[in-house]
Amino acid sequence: MGQASVQVTHTGTSRWRRRTGEYGSLAAALEAAADGDVLTVSPGTYRENLVLERAVTLRGPERAGGGSVRIAPPDGVALTVRSSATVRDLQIEGQDASAPALLIEDCAPELTGIRIMTRSAAGLEVRGGARPTVRRCTVDNPAGLGVSVSGGAGGVYEECEVVAAGQAGVSVGDGAHPRLERCRIHHASGAGLSLHGDGSAAEAVGCEVYEIKGAGVQVTARATAHLTDCRVHRTTADGVTLDTDAVLTLADCEIHDIPENAVDLRSRSVLTLTRSTVRRFGRNGLSVWDPGTRADANGCEIHDSTGDYPAVWVSDGASAVLDSCRVHGVPDALFVLDRGSQVDVLDCDLTQVRGTAVSVSDGATVRLDDCRIREAATGAWFRDHGSGGTLANCTVDATATGMIVTKGADPVVERCTVTSPEEAGVYVSAEGRGTFHGCRVTGSRGYGFHVIDGCRSTLRRCRTERCARGGYEFAEEGAVVEDCTSDESAAPAAVPTVAPAPPAATASAPPATAGLLTATEAVPPPRGGGAKAPGAAASSAPGAPAAEAARPATEVLGELDGLVGLDSVKREVRTLTSMIEVGRRREQAGLKAASARRHLVFTGSPGTGKTTVARLYGEILHALGVLERGHLVEVSRVDLVGEHIGSTAIRTQEAFDRARGGVLFIDEAYALSPEDSGRDFGREAIDTLVKLMEDHRDEVVVIAAGYTTEMERFLAVNPGVASRFSRTITFGDYAPEELLHIVEQQAAEHEYHLAKGTGDALLDHFAALPKGPSFGNGRTARQTFEAMVERHAGRVAQLDEPDTDDLTLLYPEDLPGASAS
Repeated sequence: MGQASVQVTHTGTSRWRRRTGEYGSLAAALEAAADGDVLTVSPGTYRENLVLERAVTLRGPERAGGGSVRIAPPDGVALTVRSSATVRDLQIEGQDASAPALLIEDCAPELTGIRIMTRSAAGLEVRGGARPTVRRCTVDNPAGLGVSVSGGAGGVYEECEVVAAGQAGVSVGDGAHPRLERCRIHHASGAGLSLHGDGSAAEAVGCEVYEIKGAGVQVTARATAHLTDCRVHRTTADGVTLDTDAVLTLADCEIHDIPENAVDLRSRSVLTLTRSTVRRFGRNGLSVWDPGTRADANGCEIHDSTGDYPAVWVSDGASAVLDSCRVHGVPDALFVLDRGSQVDVLDCDLTQVRGTAVSVSDGATVRLDDCRIREAATGAWFRDHGSGGTLANCTVDATATGMIVTKGADPVVERCTVTSPEEAGVYVSAEGRGTFHGCRVTGSRGYGFHVIDGCRSTLRRCRTERCARGGYEFAEEGAVVEDCTSDESAAPAAVPTVAPAPPAATASAPPATAGLLTATEAVPPPRGGGAKAPGAAASSAPGAPAAEAARPATEVLGELDGLVGLDSVKREVRTLTSMIEVGRRREQAGLKAASARRHLVFTGSPGTGKTTVARLYGEILHALGVLERGHLVEVSRVDLVGEHIGSTAIRTQEAFDRARGGVLFIDEAYALSPEDSGRDFGREAIDTLVKLMEDHRDEVVVIAAGYTTEMERFLAVNPGVASRFSRTITFGDYAPEELLHIVEQQAAEHEYHLAKGTGDALLDHFAALPKGPSFGNGRTARQTFEAMVERHAGRVAQLDEPDTDDLTLLYPEDLPGASAS
């Protein structure tokens, strides 16, 4: 029953003879209306299920401000449109979880200014070949789909907004093909824009998808989409995902602030990415999987990763093309894995890469033409047998190592230049191969070309200039060298600068051979991996700087004693130190020393000093001559666990290599063995660590840290794990008095003082804090001091002429949560 009147303007056959009628319900008005009539609805709530089957105009009041028109039946579809009607300025409300609030089928109506506020199966459902024009409409449906377009339907949706959806924001399926222009989709609990099914397609122009609890855009099961000038950001899952023969074109789009993969393709999907930007992503910026899957990126930029994964990941036989793209500010730029995987990189810039710019493994291949790699740990690394491809006319500048070839990999490198590497321009080891033609290495702080282990690389018409240790180094015979030259870069005096060249080099090398070295003196391998040269020191870790002079053990122990609290921890460390020192002296005296495993488990809450003690422990072992360097390498699950079978072992090995000669500190180690592990690769990281700890037990000390209960599960996951660690040291929570002492230390360091009564107030403050798992201990104390300084600054800034006491004294009212006096 309607709560207000409905005015119907009947047009009749002669428009100049219009007449108007008043009706008490919408149903009665619709019954009386004919094609072309206008129904003007007075403000109010109408508990009716309406069906528009004539080409009428249904609209709210002509004057704004008089109230809204609510179509709100208790169940069923609130409004069904089956004609070329015009509907304007209504609010549609539905409560039926099995039906849409507004249904359009088999017609081409126009809807403008409709607000759908509902808890229905769908806010707006368009089906059966319908072709509506929908303008400036809003859908708020936290219980179901926002907009559903299916059954061959289409239509144009302009400046519409899905403000909430319990499932997908916009769902397109069953051969539908809508066009979205300048629409906004946000706060959906499924995908923002979801397309699925053969023949389903959508075009979106100038749209924005954000605040999505799922993927931003999802295209699956042979659906097709074309997005132009769109933004996808702030999702909880992938930004854009394609699966099972999906096809997507992105042009002039932005994808950013994504915690998972920015763009992910699988199962023969095809992506074309043009002039688009991908930034601030937690996993891969672009990941491409499975045979037949392909991604083409032209004129795109991928940068500023927030995670520890490669920016571009291509595996399982997939392929990709990067043309005129920029990748920068990422942990690794491009990883290509698995036989059949192929990536072409043309005229691209890969810069500011913390790890490896290009990594090729497991039989994959790449082709790099006219590319520039700059500021990376490793320019290009061909890792294993069957991996290869070509690099032509590329430059590699300001890296630790320009190129690495290992374990049977066999790339072809032509007319490439490596400039200013920290270690080696080209490093080949562990049965690596490779053909280098017309290449140049200049300004290396190590060797230009360093080929060891008898690797059968071929060098033709290569040149080295200004290489600190020498232009060429061949530890054993095996390399083929033809027409290569050097500017006779001088090696250090301790290394021979002239030695007989290998037979292949003797036959074709030019007279100036001083830079062609065959010295067998050991040199550290380049950063990023590879086998050590024969006789190399065990601590020559890839990427490790030279060892610093050790502080005396007594000095480091003094710093340990100076830490607040931790009495039991200090006793444990001193006991370990005494055992190691006595064992060393027994060995010097010709006596047998007890074997002491030095790997430890640290348990306790955050902020209890676990990382600090680990650093000091490494320094102590360095001072005692047990570790070569004693440095600390801190890692967590994201540094060790990869996304693909085999990649975890590579990551774990790399982390272990960085820690050679020092301490590998694994924070939250229990995350490697989640309770619901399934196919999780954390177990692979644990297994790899167990083997490395045994094989290199004298080179690296491993400390696994985390919450006490969770660490018990970690130690039980693998029979070999617990046996590798000598003991568990528990870090207890700080007492209020100890937290007060930390604040006093912070205050003294920053030239502040605690006024009378402030110490007691701090004790009360710390005693009242909940000591749950989130309690920060020492971190909480430091944050409390920082908060006090901020409140002090706000208070003193109001004084015209503060004196020294005003500027230095912290009062109880400066505590967080204290009321200002």
